[in-house]
Amino acid sequence: MSPKPSSHEQTPVVIPNLSMKDLLDAIPAHCFQRSALKSSAYAVWDLFVIGCIYKITLFAESLIPTLPYPSLHNVAWVSLWAFYSFWVGLFGMGVWVIAHECGHQAFSESKQLNNAVGWVLHSALGVPYHSWRISHAKHHAATCHMSQDQVFVPWTRSEVGAPPLDPSGEDLAGAEVSDRIKQELWEALGDSPLGATIECIIYLLGGLPLYLLFNTAGQPRYPKGTNHFAPTSIIFSPHHGGQIVWSDFGIFLWFAAIVASCSYWNFAVVFRVYLVPYLWVNHWLVLITFLQHTDPLVPHYRSDVFNFQRGALSTLDRSLLGGLGSVMGWIAAHATNGISETHVLHHVTSKIPHYNAWEAADALRVKLDAAGIKRQGAPGGWMEVYRVIRECKFVEDEGSIVFYKNAYGVAAARAIFQDKAEDDDSGVELNK
Repeated sequence: MSPKPSSHEQTPVVIPNLSMKDLLDAIPAHCFQRSALKSSAYAVWDLFVIGCIYKITLFAESLIPTLPYPSLHNVAWVSLWAFYSFWVGLFGMGVWVIAHECGHQAFSESKQLNNAVGWVLHSALGVPYHSWRISHAKHHAATCHMSQDQVFVPWTRSEVGAPPLDPSGEDLAGAEVSDRIKQELWEALGDSPLGATIECIIYLLGGLPLYLLFNTAGQPRYPKGTNHFAPTSIIFSPHHGGQIVWSDFGIFLWFAAIVASCSYWNFAVVFRVYLVPYLWVNHWLVLITFLQHTDPLVPHYRSDVFNFQRGALSTLDRSLLGGLGSVMGWIAAHATNGISETHVLHHVTSKIPHYNAWEAADALRVKLDAAGIKRQGAPGGWMEVYRVIRECKFVEDEGSIVFYKNAYGVAAARAIFQDKAEDDDSGVELNK
């Protein structure tokens, strides 16, 4: 496939100069209130729905032998349990969100209760609670910081093995990229639809365990062998040791429960009732968080221009499965407790519980819109993951503010400061 034409218009992306006071003052005060009772009710509701789906599935399974065309009974059985695993995985993601809020101390006013509930729920979903809580807090503190963020850190030009910048500077972001350079980049990186599809599948199904076990897609400056289970990992401080061991114990109990369940029932039952929905939960987690932090229009920063507010506002809100219709989008948002739709607000202040996040996000969005800061992405779904993987190959090794480039070395965005955007919308390019 030959390179695309050189002409390329870049989208201006506003780099905010807002203070934390500006952002927090835009949010109604009552949105910060946390209620253990209300948070618990949402957790109980998610588990109740999952139980109902299970009971309905068993009832429907009992009716399959009564259906006509016996040759299609197996197809009906597989379809029924596939339906079960999809919806249990979606509402299981809602349980994951509540466990995640415990790590942010958004579940209740009690730190002890937050950590107890978070440990139980996260362990039941195969996630080491304190280990995740600690690394996730670092991610929030340095979102989109090239050397300090913990996850979804872009590969640089040199790390992907792309040809170096042309001495003339002709393929700097904001300038035209010659067909010769595009061809060289294409030959080095490629952009196969089949390759992108395979990458999507591996990433969505195995992304979470690979990150926890091997730091895959994590901070690349960390040494080989970095993981979330060793108390001595570079991710943690020495005083975290006991918490990491306690988190590992939770995973030991989780794994032991799976083994015991396989022994008591059998592997096939455990596989379809728990393990397949578990894979769906992991899939939704990776899909949602990947799309919140990865897009050609998301800026990434180096130390000289980074601050917390810029990092927090370098995320995207997306309507999960909204591309499948408003009803499907509403169900997905309800099942996952709005984690995809209110993520920018969550990064600005993570102690707001999800049931208050909708109102808070709407109020914050008014403030951001007035400043020309748009952080609403396309609906989140499988095709969007495919598009983003194909469009986001690498960023430059140097530059204060950088955007992803595709396999042709073309960036879709350019940075402009907020005050410049408010003046004339022409801006100053910084992603060089």
